[in-house]
Parts: sequence; C-alpha cells; structure tokens
Amino acid sequence: MSDGHNGASSPKGKLLLVGFGPGAEEHLTFRAKKAIQEAECIIGYRTYIDLVRPLITGKEIIQTGMTEEIERASHAVDLAYQGRSVALVSSGDVGIYGMAGLAFEVLSDRGWTGSEITVEVIPGVTALSACASVLGAPLMHDFASISLSDLLTPWDIIVRRLRAAAETDFVVALYNPKSSKRVRQIEEAREIFLQHRSPETPVGIVKSAMREGESIVISNLLDMLKHPIGMLTTILVGNSQTRIFAGKMVTPRGYHRKYDIHTGEKLQRKTLP
Repeated sequence: MSDGHNGASSPKGKLLLVGFGPGAEEHLTFRAKKAIQEAECIIGYRTYIDLVRPLITGKEIIQTGMTEEIERASHAVDLAYQGRSVALVSSGDVGIYGMAGLAFEVLSDRGWTGSEITVEVIPGVTALSACASVLGAPLMHDFASISLSDLLTPWDIIVRRLRAAAETDFVVALYNPKSSKRVRQIEEAREIFLQHRSPETPVGIVKSAMREGESIVISNLLDMLKHPIGMLTTILVGNSQTRIFAGKMVTPRGYHRKYDIHTGEKLQRKTLP
C-alpha cells in the first residue's frame, strides 16, 4: 500500500503556488482566482488568508503565524503528495519574496522529479509594482529590489548590494525596511544613498498599497526618516533623474533626449566639427 509520497495509490496531487496581489479582488488575476476556487485546501499566513477569505467557501483552510513558512510549505507539499489540490498563497507575487522558492526547496528535499505531483506558479501584482502605481511612475528605468531584513541574509551582504545599487544610479525598492526590533538598517541604508545621491532625491513611502490602511507619502532622502516606516511599508528611492510632477513620482525613461516630446519627431544629434 502506498505511503502517500509516491502517488501510486492516489490521484495525482496538485500544488498551486498563488500570488494574489495587494489583497483586493479587483487586483487578483483571473488565473489566481480560479486556482483558489479549484483548490481543495488553502494554506497561508493568517493575514493573507483573511485577505482572500471572501473567495473561500466550503474548503479546508490552514493558517499559521508569520515565522512558520517552512511548516506551511511542508504541509502543502505533504497534502499534494496525498493526491490533493492545494493552494499555498502569498500576497503580492508568490515568486518575489514569497513562498514559491521555499516550496521548491521542500520539493527538492523530498526528491521531486517533476512528475510525482503537478506544481504551478501563479504570479500576482507584487508590492513593488503596486507601490509604484500609487506613487506615479518611478520604475520607468532600471531598478533594483533589496530587502533590508537580515533574518535570512547577512547584513554585510545587504550593505554591499545597497552600495552597488546606489553607486550605479538604480531606482531602488526597499522591502522590509523596519520593524520593532530592526531600526538601524533603514538608517544605514539612507546614509549609503546620501553618499551617492542628492538629499533632495525623491523617496516614496507606501504602507499597505491598494488595501485597507493604505498610506502614501512622497518625501526625499533628507527627510524620509521623519515619516512612519514599518514592516508593511515599501520604500522607493529615486535615481538622479527621478522628479515630482503634480504630486507624482516619475523617473523619465529618456525619451526627451531623443525625441521632441511635443511633436514626437526624432531630434537631430549634434556632431562635433
């Protein structure tokens, strides 16, 4: 008799790794909504479960705390190996600081070859793009995303990444900028940026983008720490070209250097004699 891990005596299970975006149903993709509806069991961090609860009827729900990611991923994989259809949900995009990577680590540890169960990664609107949308258009040119949480990544590595991004003039999205126990990281990150950018560089500070409790502040490097910052906050630091237009944070792509913005005609390049 099968032990439930080789699928020999049970229907083939399915693991749906679902990113559901900011939280509101209108920002949920069609595929993400269908995946949640077709799954027999929904697993997630309790705050995430609350966000998608209106979509869940007549299903088993398993919710755990913030530091129990491994338990959630392992439980989801176990159920899929038992032949069940399971949705492991994350806010934003499940593949960007979400549960997808950890789920694949668990699968690898189990010896998954790709055939025992079906695994599907379903993308969602990540905090990075949600925050950019409510701020204006700050990510129109090259950008980097850096988490300031040193829970899983040594701080010296994070510092190297911050310096590299600051030196090369990337617009930078800062995830997990501050918590009740982590306060110096955002202060040190700001100092690194100030070594390479003007104090007037625009900074967008967004809490809970596109969901209840949303807060949007446009500040600058000099004054950014005067505003509330926490774990639900994502910060977008502009580059040397980022500007504020009518209360919106915008990073020009560079069209004005090549085209006449009024006519659309290509500008003639000046040649040296």
